[in-house]
Amino acid sequence: MSHTASGQSRTRPSGLGVGASAPRPDGNLKVTGEFAYSSDLYLDGMVWGATLRSPHPSAWIRSLNVGPALAMPGVHAVLTHEDVPGERFYGLDLQDQPVLAVDQVRYQGEPVAIVAADHPEIARRAAAAVVVEYEPREPVTDPRRAVFDADCPKVHPGGNVVRYQPVRVGGEFTADVVVRGEYEVGMQDQAFLGPESGLAVPAEDGGVDLYVATQWLHVDREQIAPCLGLPPEKVRLTLAGVGGAFGAREDLSMQVHACMLALRTGRPVKIVYGRQESFHGHVHRHPARMRYEHGATRDGRLVYVKAEIVLDGGAYCSSTPAVVGNAASLGVGPYEVANIEIDAYGVYTNNPPCGAMRGFGAVQACYAYESQMDRVAQACGLDPVEVRVRNAVSQGSRLATGQVIESPAPLAGMLRELAATPLPADGPGTDLRSLPGGVAQTTHGEGVRRGVGYGVGIKNICYSEGFDDHSTARVRIELLGGEPHVLVHTAAAEVGQGLVMVQAQIARTELGVERVTVAPADTTVGSAGSTSASRQSYVTGGAVREACLAVRKRLDDLLAAYPGLSLAEVLERSGPVEETREYRHRPTYPMDPVTGQGDSHVQLALCVHRAVVDVDVELGLVKVVELSAVQDVGKILNPLALEGQIHGGTAQGLGLALMEEIQVRDGRVLNPSFTDYLIPTILDMPPMTISILENPDPDAPYGLRGAGEPPTLSSTPAIAAAVRDATGLALPRIPVRPSDIAVPAADGVR
Repeated sequence: MSHTASGQSRTRPSGLGVGASAPRPDGNLKVTGEFAYSSDLYLDGMVWGATLRSPHPSAWIRSLNVGPALAMPGVHAVLTHEDVPGERFYGLDLQDQPVLAVDQVRYQGEPVAIVAADHPEIARRAAAAVVVEYEPREPVTDPRRAVFDADCPKVHPGGNVVRYQPVRVGGEFTADVVVRGEYEVGMQDQAFLGPESGLAVPAEDGGVDLYVATQWLHVDREQIAPCLGLPPEKVRLTLAGVGGAFGAREDLSMQVHACMLALRTGRPVKIVYGRQESFHGHVHRHPARMRYEHGATRDGRLVYVKAEIVLDGGAYCSSTPAVVGNAASLGVGPYEVANIEIDAYGVYTNNPPCGAMRGFGAVQACYAYESQMDRVAQACGLDPVEVRVRNAVSQGSRLATGQVIESPAPLAGMLRELAATPLPADGPGTDLRSLPGGVAQTTHGEGVRRGVGYGVGIKNICYSEGFDDHSTARVRIELLGGEPHVLVHTAAAEVGQGLVMVQAQIARTELGVERVTVAPADTTVGSAGSTSASRQSYVTGGAVREACLAVRKRLDDLLAAYPGLSLAEVLERSGPVEETREYRHRPTYPMDPVTGQGDSHVQLALCVHRAVVDVDVELGLVKVVELSAVQDVGKILNPLALEGQIHGGTAQGLGLALMEEIQVRDGRVLNPSFTDYLIPTILDMPPMTISILENPDPDAPYGLRGAGEPPTLSSTPAIAAAVRDATGLALPRIPVRPSDIAVPAADGVR
């Protein structure tokens, strides 16, 4: 059902405007292989950069000799921490990460030295020729020990806790029905297909131009410039083609290194990570260990929730503080609970650094609280949908932080709609391709059991806790070739989600002009913030809309001054009309450090999933037969793109549920390749039934609600619940492995 948001301006009809499935300008190029990604960049005279990385998760550096590398023919520079021109540390929230390791390394893969050479193979060989003497230390790898063991070594001098966030509501922690559980979420990788890459070009003014695949141009510059010892205006960034992101490009990777080498050599320097290096070169999803206790009445109404959430941030801070805030504030899920006691920790270890990934702290908590809701249902003799309906939030409900949900939140209705969606036909059939494991496995249907499970997720949209979350847009209309033409310029990163298309749709709608070009994103226009937190349609869309409205007002004045003239004729007389606007959403506030209370979020989005699975309980193999989803998006800007976001987010949730995990042992990554790190393929994704609701948020542009992340939350616990339903196993850990399901017959019990 579609509604009209109140307080929105009149929009003008356009065939490819807001609400239409406008085609993506990059779509055909990407399908045909003609799109230029950052790894395709080339300049005459450029040289290649490579990085020497630590083989140890924790070690002192006792000596470092670059002489053998410098002596190699074709090598132009070999740099270490002593060659960093400015600040030697950077970071998103805390400047704790060295540009190049100084006296120690804190994770396997930490950059130690960088090389520039005529050929990428020469650069790699030169990096390998750098002689480093390490004194290995026992790594800190257990996040709970890092928090609770006073004798645990300190990864950083200030201690191992990056952020501790409690939430305290009420004080009644007794109930008729009590269920407890311990849950674990493995380390998931963003697994983008385009590896980290970019091209740094030294400039005549002593600065540098960097063309790079990133999510956040201006914050990249804020970190890069001090490390180079340059003012921000001498560090110019332009977005290069991005081959996926999902959070992993929020942090710096090769940016400072390429710029250092370019400034040292006076030559353009290109760096492209290989797949194995990429696994070491970016952050991952925080693994989590969680303990939950739910108390309920006998009819399944929640009385209290207690939770301890420990998030492993790895060696450096990255965005761990914000991830902890999300996990704590959303830690009980979209349910009404009068009594809450949450303790959320983000900790340093010598495991790989972790930071932003789609769902950002809410994913981990969602798996635990949804697993608990199924336990509550079982203990109370209720259907899993009914127990959720009885506790569902709605407009006017309070979150764990005390924040009131002021916009529509029709969770109970969404659940009922999902439960009424027809189930697929019974049984897997006889086609081997429909069975767990497919044609490569030995089952012919024996030992295969079907299960059904449900999952609910709530995700904050935009940045929270008082962050100055804004975007800037410049819109220009002029006469080109005798026709009006609109140019939209923002610094918002298109990372595959379709933002370029959405900006053009908004301009067409507000200005009534079909010919729209979106300029390449760069730092010559004000910041658009990060392409993360499902925020760009909201914030950059809002900025583009505001700039368009300002242009429209001037055009209306001109048309009034020249009655009888067409828009083209007016533009011919007046020349171009241009306006720049910043857009900010309503303010948010930090969570109280003791009680966790506060209006910390801008907007909240809900998605619910039902999963149907077939499980071979003898081989431990799972086939996801169908996934159904109901999601409220406020306002559909582009139907086709929106469906793609829901499919894509669901696929990443499926990966976390069943197959995706970076295997880390003693701080070392064991599977840094797509041979051993598995992601869902087209054969793993089942048919999907999607219902998209439009209940506008009156405070958001067009009433929209960010849509990219919520499906990742609810799909994971739905799939795990379906596997539990089929097997009767507790399955407290994801991803669910075959060995978790298939119990040797000699054990006698399942």
